[in-house]
Amino acid sequence: MRIVHTALFGIAALLCVAVGARAQQQNLAAVEPAPTADAAPTADPVSPAVAPAAPAAATAAATATPIGAPEPAAAKPAAAAKPAQKSAALTPKQKAYHPPLLSADPDNSDSDGIAATINDISVSEYEVRQRMALFLATAGLQPNDEEKKRIRTQILEQLENEKLELQEAIKKHITVAPSEVDNQINHMMSDNHLTIAQLRDVLNNAGSSELALRTQLTAQIAWEKTVSQEYQDRINITPAEVDSEMNRYAEGADKPHYLVSEIFFTVDNPDKDAEVQKTAQGVEDQLKVGGNFALVARQFSQSPSAAAGGDMGWVHEGQLAPELNAALTKMAINSVSPPIRSIGGYYIVSLRARQEPLGTKINAPAEAAINPDSTLPLARLLLPLGPSPTKDTVEAATKIANSLRANYGGCEMLQKLPQQLSGAVYMNLGNMKLSDLSPEILKALATTHSGEAAMPFVSQAGIELIGRCDKKIVVQTAYTLPSRQDVENQLFQQQISAMARRYMRDLRRGVDVEIR
Repeated sequence: MRIVHTALFGIAALLCVAVGARAQQQNLAAVEPAPTADAAPTADPVSPAVAPAAPAAATAAATATPIGAPEPAAAKPAAAAKPAQKSAALTPKQKAYHPPLLSADPDNSDSDGIAATINDISVSEYEVRQRMALFLATAGLQPNDEEKKRIRTQILEQLENEKLELQEAIKKHITVAPSEVDNQINHMMSDNHLTIAQLRDVLNNAGSSELALRTQLTAQIAWEKTVSQEYQDRINITPAEVDSEMNRYAEGADKPHYLVSEIFFTVDNPDKDAEVQKTAQGVEDQLKVGGNFALVARQFSQSPSAAAGGDMGWVHEGQLAPELNAALTKMAINSVSPPIRSIGGYYIVSLRARQEPLGTKINAPAEAAINPDSTLPLARLLLPLGPSPTKDTVEAATKIANSLRANYGGCEMLQKLPQQLSGAVYMNLGNMKLSDLSPEILKALATTHSGEAAMPFVSQAGIELIGRCDKKIVVQTAYTLPSRQDVENQLFQQQISAMARRYMRDLRRGVDVEIR
């Protein structure tokens, strides 16, 4: 049994973004050994430690027992600047791009005191800052001060919940072995092709640490075990429930299906309609410049789906409100809608995938291979770094470029970015023969498909992101009915997740929480 735990999705997103940045600087082919349980810390993994002040915590993070790989070597000198591209038009003189530096705690960012106490267990300002920095790095957001305060409140509540989860696990005599945490970290490193040294570097650059990651993973594992022990034997999925769900799936089988995520903004008072619409528009603007939809949904959406990153699952045509259905039928896959006024407020929806009606015959699309004689419509986004940029500036700009690539929506998206990223430069390169481009651009484009962006790279001009402007070829799939076992597993997950949420509400109802 596995409960979907929302706290760690952002870490995976951060690692995915960071891999792109590291690929420009390190050879990831030689992967160090994965961490092993033998090298894991031996302290009680479940007992929540008293939160230290920032200097002590920083020391702990720096001296924590390695989890199976040697400490990273001394930093290598910065690589020499890449040679200029062949086209002079690609290197205009522009002002340097300065990635925004966000304070994790706008009100008290230098404080090392206590942020809250939960049943006499403390949450330190240091913990809040680390988790806040990690969220901002993973979400790709540039929130204003008001939004940062709202996010901080939610981060603090998340940390409070983790303390309660650990307390309940101890009460139930639940234990988490260091090897279980190591296995989770091993999976992260394997999925993202990182060594332990690179993982630590990623976390440190985000303002977090390996210690914070291990603490978060321990709370997750302990809570899953606690909920399983408490409720798993009480769940009984009957054949009649499976039949009913199978019939529901069959009713919409002859219609297109959409995999949808949502961000919902409630309009409680008609007088607030314009204000809510403005808020929703601001969130959409953040998504357009590479914000992570799932993480933004968790922090801003007022729908129950926020706990799952806004995931609504598969819906068939006509299942949602007419306004939302009309928008979905016109959207391209991996696109995000503008705010849509519908029942109860404004919706921003993301179309992640589409399936054609059951039985539709699908012809596999053909795509021409890229070679030096190919001609492609291209556009370029430049983030100028200026002379002698710091390592932090280069890494921050590279993270943003990688986030933009992961959420690339075509050259029209790149064209709008300079309005939102101060200092960024957009250039429509038109139809370019690949042999006329620099080796760097040619190499970056070699692994792309139609409608995609190449891996960002560093040039003399700054951070370069080259996008293909040809129409993206979407591989169509036809809807297939799920098996009875799939439906039974889904019903079980829905029930155990609902019980976990109720369990947490009950724990918070009787808790003594003091916010400092």
